[in-house]
Amino acid sequence: MEQPERQSCPSSGKTASSEHINGKISRHANAAFHQGELTVPKFYAGKKIFLTGATGFIGKVLIEKLLRCCPDISVIYCLIRPKNSQSVHQRVTELTDSKLFDRLRREQPDFERKVVAVSGDIMLPDLGISEEDRHMLEDGVHLVFHSAATVRFDETLRVAVQMNIVAVQKMISLCRKFKHLQAFVHVSTAYANCDHSHINEAIYKPAVEPQKIIDVLEWMDDDMLELFTKKLLKDKPNTYTYTKQLAEWVLLTQGSDLPIAVVRPSIVGATWKEPFAGWIDNYNGPSGLCIALGKGILRSMKGECSALADIVPVDIPINVMITVAWYTALARPRQLMVYHTTTGNLNPFTWGEMENIVLDSFKRTPLDSCFRRPKLIFTRNSYVHDYLLFVSHIIPAHLADVGYRLIGQKPRMVKTYRKLHRSLDTLSFFTCNSWTWVNNNSEILRHQLCPEDLKVFYFDPRPLHWATYVENYCIGAKKYLLNEDLASLPAARAHLRKLRNIRYMFNTMIAVVLWRTLIARSQIARNVWYLIVSLVFKFVRYFHITSTM
Repeated sequence: MEQPERQSCPSSGKTASSEHINGKISRHANAAFHQGELTVPKFYAGKKIFLTGATGFIGKVLIEKLLRCCPDISVIYCLIRPKNSQSVHQRVTELTDSKLFDRLRREQPDFERKVVAVSGDIMLPDLGISEEDRHMLEDGVHLVFHSAATVRFDETLRVAVQMNIVAVQKMISLCRKFKHLQAFVHVSTAYANCDHSHINEAIYKPAVEPQKIIDVLEWMDDDMLELFTKKLLKDKPNTYTYTKQLAEWVLLTQGSDLPIAVVRPSIVGATWKEPFAGWIDNYNGPSGLCIALGKGILRSMKGECSALADIVPVDIPINVMITVAWYTALARPRQLMVYHTTTGNLNPFTWGEMENIVLDSFKRTPLDSCFRRPKLIFTRNSYVHDYLLFVSHIIPAHLADVGYRLIGQKPRMVKTYRKLHRSLDTLSFFTCNSWTWVNNNSEILRHQLCPEDLKVFYFDPRPLHWATYVENYCIGAKKYLLNEDLASLPAARAHLRKLRNIRYMFNTMIAVVLWRTLIARSQIARNVWYLIVSLVFKFVRYFHITSTM
């Protein structure tokens, strides 16, 4: 296996990890750590922050946590692009009006004044930032969090490269002009090196230099690019993981003069604790699967029940990001540090366990207007999976659309299942395999925090109780994604009972048809049928007698 590249200390030749294990940080920072002079909230007091990806899932939770737990922050500049008919200021207002900020709104009614929109777009030259805003950022920003990216697994290589690699180059150029920059935290993914089964907290050297790929894309047409992509990805499952690895290499090689740190979360899910349990605002990853399962749409999924579902609640990587910026600014490490935020090594949880909990949860708290009763078959066998897709997905979808047409409604189930199948294809790589990640740097970071900061900025997943978390996840999906009222639960349960009765009636009809067409017309079939029934009765009677003795 190819070993990851690490940047060596100029003076000692040691790796970044060994330097910090030995505690070789600056004298002032070391004193501050041990005397508790610069707790995380105190450090953030008066700081000006620049954030990309503010309207994304991670960006929203980061803003809320920073403002609530570090109330003396000066300002958070958010790079936001105008969208449709909305201006950047309207989008910020929409962001802060979210239910996510209800607790913060009660505690700090005027928090919105600290969230300032900066018009821009990571796809544009110089990030699309005006000269006036650029000067404002250059003169004031202390900390940078870069979370903007395309997270679509089926994104074209051209778009993925522009958003996940070229945008990082633009961020490096911009941050190099910041006069007071203390830390630049980049959000990557734990699956950036998923072609390895064991992944270290280090930057892995790619097979092809990122700049060569950027140059090739300038002249290559889409047809050639499609063939080129398949060969380029090799063991990588998609353009997302591939470009994320290249982005890390860009940070290491082109941003070596900047105080950069990389945070690698695994599959980011709903909130665990803060600001309240179960908040989610997107259908990515497990969220869409849970809803499809709860609605009775998803019936078969390719995967390994024993494979680790490395889901991490979003508040864990958020707390890591906040404390990593604090640590990077104070410790001033000589190398780029990588921090894994994963759960598989510390608190393992499998896809099979998740399936059972989700099914049980949706039986107690069903979704409204379910298509069918929730049920799922997990299988790694491609032939079995394809058969189940045809029987449990495709046939019911076409039958349902026929029904919609008969009652004068627009057919929609075939289209829904096509979209679901595309999602299942992109996720199967992650549900069929398991990985192990090294968490040394995250552990070191945890030991640098004072007891009070450990409580506020928690990121140890070992106390996480998965059954409770997944149940809150399902309820959160119902409340915050589907906007379903919990007061409608009696009607939802009644609908599930109706679906159960319909299923029983359908199965009875099938049994009658089989009896009439096969068994009733054949003496041999009837004899076999009577033999089976008699054996079942004898079996039941035997156990009844033995249980009463």
